[in-house]
Amino acid sequence: AVVSTQSTGTKKELVSEIQECCDKYAHIFLIEVHNERNNLLKEIRESWKHSRLFLGRNKVMAFSLGRTVETEYKKDLHKLAKALVRKRGLLFTNEKVEDVKDWFKSHKQFCYARSGSIATETVVLPDGPLDFPHSMEPQLRQLGLPTRLKDGVIVLDQEHTVCTAGKVLNTQQAVILKHLGNCMAEFQIELMSHWSNDVFTVLSESNSAMEINEPDSEDDDVIEDVNEN
Repeated sequence: AVVSTQSTGTKKELVSEIQECCDKYAHIFLIEVHNERNNLLKEIRESWKHSRLFLGRNKVMAFSLGRTVETEYKKDLHKLAKALVRKRGLLFTNEKVEDVKDWFKSHKQFCYARSGSIATETVVLPDGPLDFPHSMEPQLRQLGLPTRLKDGVIVLDQEHTVCTAGKVLNTQQAVILKHLGNCMAEFQIELMSHWSNDVFTVLSESNSAMEINEPDSEDDDVIEDVNEN
């Protein structure tokens, strides 16, 4: 769970911990989590106990690395710090670069899309019987499907478009897709960039060195160590 600096020590201690990781591990990867799911992140944590994986609010991590050339802890770490935005974090490891790339490339998993996700395909239900238990008919109707019961069978009175490719899913659409068993989202951790021995390398075209623009609030001084015991 994400924990506050009050429960884990001062921000200074957290900064020190991250900087110690900079000294201890040969490689730092800037990562981005797509379609975050807690159970799948837990599996990643178990697989990378030999390394350190930090996720959470980016402010403390960026401060630890140094946001500018003048304040960076080591040469070119400010480039990692600038790109710590959105669902991004840091992986510290001594594993070989190619092994890390291969592992994360092969560890992706489809999951159910949530409200706010972009539909990757158009899903259309034809009129006629639906393969759901009859007890679900009221729920399906509440979700916007034009259904009724006929001889104990749920029937769709007319063709219904559940979602359209490229459009944002709402809550009702996401629930319907889950009932249909349609895993439209894909959980993955993307390697955005890499740092080692004072050398910074961009690994993903979508990586951008965006300046951090978060409010200076003590409530934001939150960080999560996914490998925390």
